[in-house]
Amino acid sequence: MASSLPQGRRMAVKMVDQQQKLAKLLQTKPRIILGSSSYARRQIMDQLSSEHGFSYEVRTADIDEKAIRDPHPETLVRLLARAKKDAIIAKMKAAGEEMHGLLITCDQVVVHEDRILEKPGSVDEAHEYIEGYGRSPASTVGAVLATDLASGRLAEEVESASIHFRPIPADVRERLVDEGKVFFCAGGLMIEHPLVEPHIERMDGSQCSVMGLPKHLVLRLLVQAAGV
Repeated sequence: MASSLPQGRRMAVKMVDQQQKLAKLLQTKPRIILGSSSYARRQIMDQLSSEHGFSYEVRTADIDEKAIRDPHPETLVRLLARAKKDAIIAKMKAAGEEMHGLLITCDQVVVHEDRILEKPGSVDEAHEYIEGYGRSPASTVGAVLATDLASGRLAEEVESASIHFRPIPADVRERLVDEGKVFFCAGGLMIEHPLVEPHIERMDGSQCSVMGLPKHLVLRLLVQAAGV
């Protein structure tokens, strides 16, 4: 029985099973839709697409994220990922699109010093966020939701990671804010940016998780939502 196997062996068996299910799903050439306007998430999906040989489409939800509130970061990102899913489905139906395929929606917040940080709303806020990361670690909390558009079957998970920074100099903060990309990221956090990378001391978690789209979650949830 699988339960009598050593833990390492059980994990290996589970991984092989997951890979077989993913291969079975991708053989059907499913329609895969990324519901995100995030450049970082599209970069990660491009990598997954290249690694696993699938194509994908992009849709955007264009919702008012500030209208959805919850004091618990895990709950908040789940609510936002679901709201994005609902908005995209409504748009697709309004456009007369066929409702089939697998839709991926996501949301992420940064938690720092017991505060939930979303996209900076001003220059001052962006400076405040980035400067603060040099004082104490930041954590990302992200939800990934996969939806089978035909059946309505859902699969979702929340994943966290933490990033420890060295102090980020004022001139670096200034250049990041002037560039403007930080305003499109939760907490203004861009670990992949060449100006930021030298100031990262360590990460507890994967880079793709911190960037808002954990690869392993995407693949696992696609399989689960498809019911393979």
